[in-house]
Amino acid sequence: MFKATTLKNGLTVFLLSIFCAHFSIAQEIIKEDWKPEDTEFWDPERPKVTPGQGTEPPSDAIVLFDGSDLSAWKSQKDGSAAPWKVEDGYFTVEPGTGGIQTKENFGDFQLHIEWRSPQEVSGEGQGRGNSGIFLQGLYEVQVLDSYDNRTYYNGQAGSIYKQSPPLVNAMRPVDEWEVYDIIYTAPRFDEKNGALLEKAQVTVLHNGIVVQNATKIQGTTAYIGPPKIIYHGDGPIALQDHGNTVSFRNIWLRKLDQ
Repeated sequence: MFKATTLKNGLTVFLLSIFCAHFSIAQEIIKEDWKPEDTEFWDPERPKVTPGQGTEPPSDAIVLFDGSDLSAWKSQKDGSAAPWKVEDGYFTVEPGTGGIQTKENFGDFQLHIEWRSPQEVSGEGQGRGNSGIFLQGLYEVQVLDSYDNRTYYNGQAGSIYKQSPPLVNAMRPVDEWEVYDIIYTAPRFDEKNGALLEKAQVTVLHNGIVVQNATKIQGTTAYIGPPKIIYHGDGPIALQDHGNTVSFRNIWLRKLDQ
């Protein structure tokens, strides 16, 4: 008797919910006094951003490198001036000096960055044109000469290192510049207990081709071991010294969490 009654009551609730849903939809369909302006929103007006001409950044961008100096960056070792070499509108990793990072920290952002592999091709796999772009200092988008250079696919150019391989290999030959456009949403944490509420998410376009499509970042991108969840706030953009003379230019960022 109890089971039958429970089943009957459950079915009644289910049927009522379907009826209510259809009744609500029917009300909207038969409503005759809708006007176009009822679903138009005018205020507040959207901010105006002027797109850059050619390779110039948009008007609301934070320019992290304009070809002249590394004043927006510092050494990861000791916080001193970034030690990498600037010449001809780009800068190059100085092997053995350690990574560099932005002086400013960021949350959600759109990042544009161009990079080029060493012009003298040497080594293979992970030993060829290796560097990395670390989002908030923790999550690496791999930089690697992956042009005719096979390696593990979650470690090739455009990968979220050791996690998510790129959808395709969009590399150009080494004498050409590579372009990354990265749209990043930071993870959300409970500020009271540090628990992860929502994973970080990233979309990456490599030379205009989507290689990461709203990819969930599982945690830190370590060389050894699985990803780890670490509570953190805003963080820097960091570039890796992996012992290869990778070059960078035209770096700008737009904050998306204002």
